[in-house]
Amino acid sequence: MAQNDTITSLKEVVVSDANLKKYSASQSVLKLNDSVINKNEALLTDLLNYNSTIYFKEYGRGMLSTVAFRGTTASQTAVIWNGININSQMNGSTDFNTIAGSDYNSVSVKAGGGSVIYGSGAVGGTVHLNNDLSFYKRFENNLKLDYGSFNTIGINFKTNISNKKWSAQIGFSKNSSTNDYKYLNSYTWKGEQRWNQNGQYDIITMSANVGYKIDAKNTLKLYSQTSNTDRNTSLVTENETKSKYINGFNRNLLEYDGDFGKFKTNFKTAYIFENYQYFADNTKDYYSYGKTESLITKLDLGYTLFKSTQINGIVDYNRTKGYGTSFGDHIREISSASLLVKQDISTDWKSEFGIRKEFTDNYESPLLFSLGSTYQLSKLYNLKLNVSRNFRIPTYNDLYWSPGGNLNLKPESSYQAEIGNVFTFKNFSFTQTFYYLKIKDLLQWVPGKNGIWSPQNTDKVNSYGTETLLSWKQQFGKNYFGANASYAYTASKDEETKNQLFFVPYNKVTAAISYTRNRINFYYQFLYNGFVYTRADNNPDEIINDYTVSNLGINYDFNFLDSFKLGFKVLNLFNKDYEGYEDRPMPGRNFNMYLTLKF
Repeated sequence: MAQNDTITSLKEVVVSDANLKKYSASQSVLKLNDSVINKNEALLTDLLNYNSTIYFKEYGRGMLSTVAFRGTTASQTAVIWNGININSQMNGSTDFNTIAGSDYNSVSVKAGGGSVIYGSGAVGGTVHLNNDLSFYKRFENNLKLDYGSFNTIGINFKTNISNKKWSAQIGFSKNSSTNDYKYLNSYTWKGEQRWNQNGQYDIITMSANVGYKIDAKNTLKLYSQTSNTDRNTSLVTENETKSKYINGFNRNLLEYDGDFGKFKTNFKTAYIFENYQYFADNTKDYYSYGKTESLITKLDLGYTLFKSTQINGIVDYNRTKGYGTSFGDHIREISSASLLVKQDISTDWKSEFGIRKEFTDNYESPLLFSLGSTYQLSKLYNLKLNVSRNFRIPTYNDLYWSPGGNLNLKPESSYQAEIGNVFTFKNFSFTQTFYYLKIKDLLQWVPGKNGIWSPQNTDKVNSYGTETLLSWKQQFGKNYFGANASYAYTASKDEETKNQLFFVPYNKVTAAISYTRNRINFYYQFLYNGFVYTRADNNPDEIINDYTVSNLGINYDFNFLDSFKLGFKVLNLFNKDYEGYEDRPMPGRNFNMYLTLKF
């Protein structure tokens, strides 16, 4: 709502990803705000693992972390930074343990296809990292300090300065750990308890975002972020060679918004640089490397045809230069054109439609589409329907890796249909979504001649399931209660073998409850991950067992300055022995204390 009444109005905010709000009415969008972000550990894996239906494959605490969303692969979930797809051009995915959730104003998770708007990889769903700019008089500072087990240190600072013409955000975060936790129930042949060797990590991120309202119709915004992750690789056995992996990125986005009544325009141009260095032996100075530089331009022209109908035409161009030890030096250029239509048929019935076509010499792109509708049948019930065609393009590694790259690959293509049921009653909401997803030309690396692995368009996959989201809040005098829960059932089957895809659990459950009275707040988090197969043949002896993990936290606000909170959290409360990936144990019970200061 823009206004509650004629007296109280909300402060003006310029959103960084308008299409997420405008063209997602027929799909489920889960938004995680500051209060939720601050109750979780710093890295994005922990935030989304305990607060969404996404499954994470984590190679040990703080190590490589990839996702499976609606039974898809890691490169079939797109990560969107202020409206720009930032999945790696080298491997097509994002490592969620290189991103701190507190670097953003909000983190949103949109389930279902989104390739019409966001391009390659938006198959299972999209994760949105947003830095929204506000234009009102303020000077705010936020500082969060963390210290926990295994010498884990976190620092996050953000400052917001704005008036009616200018808005600026400056941020810095650092997260590091020696990460030398002991493995539960695991011992060497000498009877000594094993521990996580060579697991150190250090992640530093700096960001600066500036907005300027030229006048009532024209706004300029500049977003800039740079990050470096220096991370060793945890050993599977004690006699392995110690290795390390250094990677970083630099992202710069210039955006112009024009609002001329019925006609609106948005122009974005971005430069994104990513690189990595892999040291097979971290005692030596020899490494392999890879780098990509991407220039992205995007023009979005919108027109309100009638009061109830909006049309957006979008054209974009992406030029990527990639060079590295194993894939040489190559340039890829991609252009695309999209048409989006949103129509308010009545007060209760809204529909949206979109098509997209890409043009490049590297592959033959399918015609993508999305069609959705939402109908408010009553105050209690809202029905949502959506069908779409989405895709994922071959990456630099798929095409050019030496040896094994394959220049004859086709993009993965998928069709998806879903039906959502949203029930709302007072302070209670319940969302139930059923979906069916059909993928063809799935890209997989398979062994070939002379034992050389090469990517091929191999399997067809059918994925279907249900997602449930529940939230409740209630006040009794000075007592505030809140609860959130999610459940995902996922069957993702190879069409030929009928086997479940490996590293896709049938079941995942999350839950959180909180209680607040005066200045004190208690909260409890729960996570259940069902077992996963680790082999394509679904060998019952090759699985990662199901596990449950609980966290318990408390914080107290001393009511100093705007806010001065001191908190303490027990992670893995019941000291469960579990793995996020085979032979990669996670830590037992451990602790974290934090201080958040607003002034």
